[in-house]
Amino acid sequence: MVKTLMKGNEAIAEAAIRAGCEAYYGYPITPQTEVLEYMSRRMPELGRAFVQAESEIAAINMVYGAACAGVRVMTTTSSPGFSLMQEGISYIACSEVPAVLANVMRGGPGLGNIQPAQGDYQQMVRGGGHGDYHAIVLAPSTVQEMVDHVTLAFDLAERYRTVVMLMADGMIGQIMEPIELPEMQRVERREWDYALRGCAGRESRVITSLYLGGPNLERVNDRLQARLREIVAHEQRWEEMDCEDAEIVVVAFGTAARIARTAIAEARAEGIRAGLFRPITAYPYPFEALAKVTAGKPILVFELNAGQMVEDVRLATHDSVPIAFYGKTGGVVPLPEDVLEQIYRLVEAERKEASSEVLALWHGG
Repeated sequence: MVKTLMKGNEAIAEAAIRAGCEAYYGYPITPQTEVLEYMSRRMPELGRAFVQAESEIAAINMVYGAACAGVRVMTTTSSPGFSLMQEGISYIACSEVPAVLANVMRGGPGLGNIQPAQGDYQQMVRGGGHGDYHAIVLAPSTVQEMVDHVTLAFDLAERYRTVVMLMADGMIGQIMEPIELPEMQRVERREWDYALRGCAGRESRVITSLYLGGPNLERVNDRLQARLREIVAHEQRWEEMDCEDAEIVVVAFGTAARIARTAIAEARAEGIRAGLFRPITAYPYPFEALAKVTAGKPILVFELNAGQMVEDVRLATHDSVPIAFYGKTGGVVPLPEDVLEQIYRLVEAERKEASSEVLALWHGG
């Protein structure tokens, strides 16, 4: 391992290179442009493919072509660019070829601004493009996790022949932290049984997302759904912090989880037993693990959006516990003290309700 200080966006790029990424296609858009800039220098140095495409639409279709050739390929973008890529992502998903994409989210909707936000959660977790598909979605909360998740993303993409996405944001993309980089992997063009590299000496292969006739497309969709069930069974990832004795559990991902971690430590110092549940895979979402951790405990969902993950938390708990939400939109990043205030309010309300119930029992109510 090589230890160094790197900005999040540059760490994504170097991690991809060290994971054996052979081709990168992208288009500049803040706050992820440093990935493109870094790749524009490093990839040609190593004799690998780098293209600044004319648009995000062009970039994702270049990714599609390289993936069909069995190449380890990646693109990165930010929220409006991610929207433009949706059709291409759906093609890749239906064609069952592996590809990696990082979305360094910014404020929205529309062009919004370049501040950090988490407003693309639903779009990324629910599929985004048309049709019945899901991508595996990893939600790093540190620059080190950005590095680790890039390597994991390539491995998962090839294991399941699917799209794997990193759900980052402008804050993680721009901050600098000490990290450990993995050793450089050799670029290895594996002999995938689907790859299109000329058919001399073998039968020809066809990769497509166009299937005429309902039964033909249904067979493909059945295969995709079976693969998704396997992903759900084996690839759920999460982190628990101080949940064993918690009287309240904060559920947060990415940058929001970083802020919540500090707020929870401060709450504990004040005698409030708060805990953190952090989904690392936003898809597949760790529903059962969350339900187990939060059984009988009030939940505070904290996000840098208007509450897009709340639906998944409600699905996990079957609305069996009180769920409160606190969030900021437009790229406004709250302080730990702001989250701590919300924890105070929720705990105080729960304690008052518990006291009222005890008093009612005492008086035979």
